[in-house]
Amino acid sequence: MGTAFFPKGFFPGGFWPDGFWPKPPVYPVSLDEMKVHLRVVTDDDDRLIAQLILAATSWAELFQHRLFIERPAYMYLDEFPAVIRAGWSPLVSVGSIKYIDENGILQLLADSDYRIDIRTEPGRIEPAWTLDWPATRNITNAVIIEYSAGYGAAADVPDDIKSAIKLLVGHWYENRNAVEEDVLDQVPEAAINLLWRRRLIMS
Repeated sequence: MGTAFFPKGFFPGGFWPDGFWPKPPVYPVSLDEMKVHLRVVTDDDDRLIAQLILAATSWAELFQHRLFIERPAYMYLDEFPAVIRAGWSPLVSVGSIKYIDENGILQLLADSDYRIDIRTEPGRIEPAWTLDWPATRNITNAVIIEYSAGYGAAADVPDDIKSAIKLLVGHWYENRNAVEEDVLDQVPEAAINLLWRRRLIMS
């Protein structure tokens, strides 16, 4: 099986800052499912396997720009663009849009002042018909958007994504005693091919 190598901290499509990825409450592939895939019958490596599931899930989500398990996420913008494109797909709903107005006061935008498009990927948010975005203070992170993204529960995650996660964990688990320090940065090409099908290219 061929592998691709990515520098530490790098995910195809860009470098991602710490804390950007919202950790899911559960994972698309459970510990029991992964142990069956790995043919592991003891509990000795449960902690390691669980850590590898977390690592594989985060890698796959960052690669695809998708959240697999539905959960809250946040966007921070310096100003309102004409159309806001959700950083994570698939977009499910928008919880709130807050902004710092020109006087430096935090405001909550009314739900009726904007519309969301969950049919397009990435999902879009734009002003309601005949309305414009409000003016903001010229500071960083003047706009804060809370939204939800994801396929739903673990059962709703596409099987090809689950297969890719299993391949990632399997490769890392089999090479856990390798001398190379950066074994987690080596990714099976088969996993990349599976994940590429649903990958979003974020401009």
